[in-house]
Amino acid sequence: MLTTFKSAAGADVIMLGDAARAMFTALGKDPDSATGIVTVEQLPEAIERLKRAIAADKAARAKAADEPADEDEDAPRGMAAPVSFAQRAWPLLDLLELARKEGQPVVWGV
Repeated sequence: MLTTFKSAAGADVIMLGDAARAMFTALGKDPDSATGIVTVEQLPEAIERLKRAIAADKAARAKAADEPADEDEDAPRGMAAPVSFAQRAWPLLDLLELARKEGQPVVWGV
């Protein structure tokens, strides 16, 4: 599933499948809905929810990095390494913050 987050306040943010569903969940929206909106009134809470989810992801990754693990020589590194939730969320967070500043909603699936 391809999801495009849109707002008159900024450029579109495009996400695929599970990444988009994770964002919906973080925003408090139905992860199975093909369409949706973050209204101007909902933007402050949505931004805070997404910031908390980013912080939680970073904390979980830091904790995992501190735990001793077997060195896997075949583990992906650099550009081949998996993209984290926090990395995927930043463009959406930027769009939400621009939308709040401009007083515009953010929609998807329309």
